[in-house]
Amino acid sequence: MTKLAQWLWGLAILGSTWAALTTGALGLELPLSCQEVLWLLPAYLLVSAGCYALATVGYRVATFHDCEDAARELQSQIQEARADLARRGLRF
Repeated sequence: MTKLAQWLWGLAILGSTWAALTTGALGLELPLSCQEVLWLLPAYLLVSAGCYALATVGYRVATFHDCEDAARELQSQIQEARADLARRGLRF
């Protein structure tokens, strides 16, 4: 099962549970305070997912490792390519 399928299954289960609780299909009599929170639960989850995504991207950018050896190798390959192209008549 792919990661997308796992997420879709999870969202389907959460969505159907939320719909059943908000429409009263399960026959549960929830207090008014719980019903008010339940109606806003998708918005809370969306905001929480956005905050998590933003924090994850920020953390990954902050802890990104530079590959100095690879950068030097790439620069030397660029110089070799420029020299080869200059020999073939291309001017930069």
